[in-house]
Amino acid sequence: MENEISSKSTYRLLYRVKPFLAITFLQFGFAGMDVFSKVALNQGVSNYVLVVYRHAIATAVIAPFAVILDKKVRPKMTFSIFTKLMLLSLLEPVIDQNLYYFGLKYTTATFAAAMYNILPAITFLMACVFGLEKVTLKSIHSQAKVVGTVATVAGAMLMTLVKGPVIELIWTKGRNNQGVKGGGTNIHDSIKGSLMITVGCFSWACFIILQAITLKTYPAELSLTAWICLLGTAQGTIVALVMERGKTSVWSIHWDTKFLAALYSGIVCSGLAYYIQGVVMKDRGPVFVTAFNPLSMIIVAVMSSFILAEQMYLGRVIGAIVIVAGLYFVVWGKSKEYKSGSPSTDGQMVQDKQMTDTSSDSNENSTPEVITLNVSSRGGATRDEQINRQSDQLLV
Repeated sequence: MENEISSKSTYRLLYRVKPFLAITFLQFGFAGMDVFSKVALNQGVSNYVLVVYRHAIATAVIAPFAVILDKKVRPKMTFSIFTKLMLLSLLEPVIDQNLYYFGLKYTTATFAAAMYNILPAITFLMACVFGLEKVTLKSIHSQAKVVGTVATVAGAMLMTLVKGPVIELIWTKGRNNQGVKGGGTNIHDSIKGSLMITVGCFSWACFIILQAITLKTYPAELSLTAWICLLGTAQGTIVALVMERGKTSVWSIHWDTKFLAALYSGIVCSGLAYYIQGVVMKDRGPVFVTAFNPLSMIIVAVMSSFILAEQMYLGRVIGAIVIVAGLYFVVWGKSKEYKSGSPSTDGQMVQDKQMTDTSSDSNENSTPEVITLNVSSRGGATRDEQINRQSDQLLV
């Protein structure tokens, strides 16, 4: 009996923390991409070519898994779905990443990561517009989400606009990055880079929203990821050939930092990232996925001080603290809303899929394997009660 209770408690704990661990892992992955890509760009790699190689590698890694594992769940391809796939591959793999790499050239890795902290706010507003997120101002959960979103943007602006005195760190003494291309000391370059990153951030937010919408009719996350990477490679190649025409040398790649940046960003930040985002998004919604983005900036700031000798400023530290506080409010609001089973639409797509799965399972008279994730006022039981019942069924 004690073993059963312990197993149930462990199962419930893993069930609840899994989305948090997955998105936190992604932020560490994005942070590493910022640093590796900055080093590669400083060495003169073409951002257009880097985008192509990145998604070619991601396609080669993800496609075999998609063909095998999604064989039974992959829906039939339609013109509408293919159109969405084409738009998805254009928004993030081509527009966002090229603009991001351009902005990274003119700024620093920490600055670029800080600018991308406006992503949660943009995604939150777009999710409300498209009905993927509901806000009830009388609800404390919704108030927490709004306050947290505003705080993350305010913290990002602090990090971007306020420097303050330099904080001398032991490992940065005697080192400086003023001679490094893209150090971000030129105000004109900083403005140019900021504009590019902002437009890229808006494109990424559109990608997140469209991915959430596409998953309703194409709920095969691995196949969706493979298609995005494949079509992104094709579209990125066309852009690279046009922008780098007559420069055949830019396509050469060796076992160096350039190849490492393409390999790392392709596997972790395209292949795994698109897939994990899709899985978590179907359960918790697009706002939850982007709410953790500020963590990447803090990780980048620490890594850049070690690897690139970027200086740490007091304004950035204060901004980081504000961002973390805002992130806590957003996550708290989302978790309370999810736990209480309030009728938020960010779980509606899960409910639709589960209704189909339930009817299919009942025909086959199989053992219960469906966990109901979305509970409305009609359901009666809370999420915790459903998880408890599911744990009992699995143990039996």
